[in-house]
Amino acid sequence: MAHIYLDELQHLAAAGLAAAGANPAMADATARALVYAESQGLGSHGLSRVPFYAGHLRAGRAIGSAAPRIVHERGGAALIDAGSGLAFPACALAVEQAAARAREHGVAFVGVANSHHFGAAAYHLEALADAGLVALALSNSPAAMPAWGGKRPLFGTNPIAAVFPRRGGARLLIDLSLSQVARGKLMIAARDNQPIPLGWALDAEGQPTTDPKAGLAGSMLPAGGVKGAMLALIVELLACALTGAHFGFETESFFVDDGGPARLGQAFLAIDPGALAGNDAYLERVETLVDAMLEDEGVRLPGDRRRKLRDEALKHGIDLPDTLMAQLRQMAGAA
Repeated sequence: MAHIYLDELQHLAAAGLAAAGANPAMADATARALVYAESQGLGSHGLSRVPFYAGHLRAGRAIGSAAPRIVHERGGAALIDAGSGLAFPACALAVEQAAARAREHGVAFVGVANSHHFGAAAYHLEALADAGLVALALSNSPAAMPAWGGKRPLFGTNPIAAVFPRRGGARLLIDLSLSQVARGKLMIAARDNQPIPLGWALDAEGQPTTDPKAGLAGSMLPAGGVKGAMLALIVELLACALTGAHFGFETESFFVDDGGPARLGQAFLAIDPGALAGNDAYLERVETLVDAMLEDEGVRLPGDRRRKLRDEALKHGIDLPDTLMAQLRQMAGAA
């Protein structure tokens, strides 16, 4: 393992993405999001994505010169066109718009179309929580799960995240994939030649598998069975039908360079508690629930583990596999 500090990681990742064709704003925004995920122990959404993003930039599946823009807006709603670039600049603009519109209208819904993989969903909500807003983030992704009762991968693993600010305490930050595990975990297992547990994925014939490569070629199992499949359907409709983005089955896997731009969809919902029961009532209600949860020994608040890992990483750096570190250095050296 190689030990490295986060600021150096940020530089390496941004340089590697720039060398592959990302404009400076895109390279910096993307690197920042990936380092955030890595520092929280989310390797499947961290620096291991840099080679895949770079491959998409070089192959034209992501457009490095893209700049996001607002294409429709009315009151608390807006639509951002990511221009088929990497998702992070467009998502940052969407979050900025969601915060401003929620402050003005009480609630805001901002969609992103023509987008790409948006990393750890919770990353995008930190700024909204800083503004005192309750918020949700969701995205579709390339087809990985069948509709309930089917065999053909149709829905993405479609992550959902939610954030709830607190009075003085650490925000509640919930982030989950609607498959049993994030597909990126299979990517890492395949890279490291490690088996996966039964129950994570099916092979191309619909049979349970412990081979991550077979799972990547097959389909993921939904979290919670039919309930997870229905939630994945909801995300597809909210993130794509409302934004005009591609459904998961209309784009190629993130793990190949062949194909056109992903054109996926994201959506951000922001709510100002002051527009409803009021900030004081909201904050009191949250703390009442948190206190009740913590009376039960062993309960851990969502987001706590990731936050502690990030605090440690900010102070002391993190360890990365030697092979990944060598790859990042090689890519950055080409800049």
